[in-house]
Amino acid sequence: MILLSAAMAGFLAAADVPAVVVQAADSPVKIGRATVLTVAGDPPVLLYAATNQTDDDLEQFTVTVFLFDAKGILKTLQTAPGRRTLEARSTKYSTIVLDGGPVDPAGSIVIGVNQAQRVNSDTWWRADLQAAAEAAVPRTKP
Repeated sequence: MILLSAAMAGFLAAADVPAVVVQAADSPVKIGRATVLTVAGDPPVLLYAATNQTDDDLEQFTVTVFLFDAKGILKTLQTAPGRRTLEARSTKYSTIVLDGGPVDPAGSIVIGVNQAQRVNSDTWWRADLQAAAEAAVPRTKP
């Protein structure tokens, strides 16, 4: 019972903030409910929902996270390992630990799907999301 109480206290002390979602117009996967969970002393974790917008099963898809400082300057980008199997029109929840570089608590975190591959296909859908991520975060003058 003591372990449960300590775990619950740590969970309740966690702070969460929404992440900004960017998406290519023709993306087969839509990110929703992207939330950054932080607990003192641990790296932030980005929890997100990924929905397959097509009638085809996807073998895998990849997300990229862009980390900006408080001035809106891109500091780091982190690509998650390929997420596996996303059935047609279904939603799957996943996480990425943001340990690819320092996270500015006053900065912004942006996420988007940059690759997807249908089941039984060698062809990948790809998108470069960096410009969209940079446009989604306002820059402040120095």
